[in-house]
Amino acid sequence: MGRPTSHTLTRAVGTLLLGGLAAMGPARAGTIAGDLQALLDGAGSLSAITSGTSNIQSDAPSLARPSDSPQTTAPLMQPVRWARNVNGTLQVHAIVVSNSTDPALASLRAFVLAAGGSVHRLHPSMSAMTVQVPALLVPALALRSDVVSVTPNRSTQRAASTLERVTGALNGVRSASTKTSYSGLDGSGVGIAVLDSGVMAAHAGLKNASGVARVARNVNMLGTTQVSWATGVDSATSLAPGSLAQLAYEKAVNNTTATHHDPYGHGTHVAAVAAGRAALYTSGTPDTTGMAPNAKVFDVKVLNDQGQGTLSDAIEGIQWVIYHAKEYNIRVLNISLAADSTETWLTDPLCIAVRSATAAGITVVVAAGNSGVNGAGKKAYGTISSPGNDPSVITVGSAHTHDTLARADDTVNHFSSRGPTRGAYVNVWGQRVVDNLLKPDLVAPGNRIVSAMATAATSSNPTWNYLASTYAPNLVTPLGITQRFGETQMLLSGTSIAAPVVAGAAAVLLQANPGLTPPLVKAILQYTAQPLPGQSLVEQGAGLLNLSGAVALAKALRTDIASKATAGSLAAGTSLLASGATLPTPSSTINGSTFNWSRTVFAGGQQLVSGPALFSKFQPVWDPRITWAGKVARKRSVVYWPASTTAAANTFPKSFVDTAAPNQTLLTAGVVQATGLAGRSSSVGRTGVFLPTATLASWLASGSGNPLYLGVMHSNGLVLSEGLVLSEGLVLSEGLVLSEGLVLSEGLVLSEGLVLSESVKAGEP
Repeated sequence: MGRPTSHTLTRAVGTLLLGGLAAMGPARAGTIAGDLQALLDGAGSLSAITSGTSNIQSDAPSLARPSDSPQTTAPLMQPVRWARNVNGTLQVHAIVVSNSTDPALASLRAFVLAAGGSVHRLHPSMSAMTVQVPALLVPALALRSDVVSVTPNRSTQRAASTLERVTGALNGVRSASTKTSYSGLDGSGVGIAVLDSGVMAAHAGLKNASGVARVARNVNMLGTTQVSWATGVDSATSLAPGSLAQLAYEKAVNNTTATHHDPYGHGTHVAAVAAGRAALYTSGTPDTTGMAPNAKVFDVKVLNDQGQGTLSDAIEGIQWVIYHAKEYNIRVLNISLAADSTETWLTDPLCIAVRSATAAGITVVVAAGNSGVNGAGKKAYGTISSPGNDPSVITVGSAHTHDTLARADDTVNHFSSRGPTRGAYVNVWGQRVVDNLLKPDLVAPGNRIVSAMATAATSSNPTWNYLASTYAPNLVTPLGITQRFGETQMLLSGTSIAAPVVAGAAAVLLQANPGLTPPLVKAILQYTAQPLPGQSLVEQGAGLLNLSGAVALAKALRTDIASKATAGSLAAGTSLLASGATLPTPSSTINGSTFNWSRTVFAGGQQLVSGPALFSKFQPVWDPRITWAGKVARKRSVVYWPASTTAAANTFPKSFVDTAAPNQTLLTAGVVQATGLAGRSSSVGRTGVFLPTATLASWLASGSGNPLYLGVMHSNGLVLSEGLVLSEGLVLSEGLVLSEGLVLSEGLVLSEGLVLSESVKAGEP
């Protein structure tokens, strides 16, 4: 396919686009998730929810659709944990998202209690609560004007130095480790929260050079939102700093003294990939240094001993991180777990929770999922799980290094979930409107990664974790090492292991430049990524993580961006360059190989933008409170508890306010619009979302693209375009997909599962 020619952009004003869910016209005031609606309609049962699977097969890639589509017929084979008969009445546990201006949701809570239900937890970070209500009253609950969505309390599941060399951490970032000290950027001073199955604080890989644990807090959120099926209970409570309720809550979730912090084993491995240090004494172990080997780690346990949890516990864990972020300088949150969902990113509870974290200044890194291949062994598109489908987070796919330090032979793992996102809402005409956002954002090493293996924290009885003991022939034996207490190692694969590679990289960037905002961290990582050959935009995003280039770009920028953006004192187009600095050359050399950066950034969910102006000038989309995707731009603002004798002002978030983003420029003049270069999406022609990232990068390097001379305007919640029509962007047209024989498979997006390994396969590009 030849390079398209540039064309002059007109100054036409684009279609008026919508600023929020209400304007999008859902069929009712509050949407009911498809799997819950199926149960209400009688299509489901207490043992399984039904889901559709097409019996049509094609040689073309399949476009899988997640499980709670309203068009469902075949059994999902997944137990319903959120519904139960209580005293002869079918009750459901659900997450209710509200648009009420009352942070306590008093009226909504009263309604639930009067309906014979219970309030198990209030989630002020997302204006929501976990409730138990009679199933027959769910429609009445959804019809309330203060209800945005009702979602079942679904299950969640967990979704592996060589990393230093492969990712460029030793190219201008820090010197090679001596296993006891690191010279240069190592994540010092930055906190990384790990939302997972727990983190073994006693593991040597998670201690500092003096042998002191770097796991600053261990908290256990399991059961904090659902203790029984009792009715008539209101467990909502205020978390005012220093209050008896807040102190009691912190005491209840404290997990420091547990003997076995991570009986499952996933969370410790994830934490060490992000922030681990190499083993000191274990003979034969490769250098397992993580990406930020001196960062502090915050263990937020939301998965049990079998690697499972609930949506509400995950939300509660995210809320704990948000609440303590400023207190502990938690700047990064890693989420290597996933939940099934086809809700639009606007109403999905987990998406709302991570957007609140982003708005609070936390860079959220999420695993894309391991559903890249369908049951027929074909590539599956549209398999990004929640919350990876949210535009505010960094969604990470998995790359295969093929056991070499060279990057030229790296590929995207077959199991790595592909975009575009398939979340949707139902409009007033009953039509399902799909989000179709570009994901993943980039890829990182995630195949057979060696890192920490959790055991019980007693040297006399160091019981192995569940994964290591159950899958020892696959995860432990291949290492061929003597397992020493405190330095035990195993290998894992999956996007859940690629995600903490990026989380650790984000911590290093924030050490290099504390003034970066979450969307700016994501943009830097995308812009400097290395495009892998043959892989498309919805397979690898912008390309393979390049920490060396990312640090170089971050250091060129001023260090007060975040504070001034929050204060509203950075006007669009203001210089972002540090005093006397210039932007680096957009190329890197790692392990003797030089490559051009992708120069590609995903903006607005469906747009491709590029050019030095993205970083030399302040773009209002770098404000972490703004989320722009397709036809919607929202602003999510933090409301803090007032100063008290125990807390300073603007320290502990109390609630969040979500509104249509105000009138402002979203992208300034000079930004290069590259969406048109990709063209209309065609899997056969390899255009649009199927365009190889390397092809787009080569065009951008040669000067193709169109500068946005007048910028993109946002007025009263309605996105307008001057010089660029934002009505669609890169869209996977349903009719076009069918015309090309690409099967619209009504398949299941699986929760993040365990991938033991992936070897080179015949025909793999």
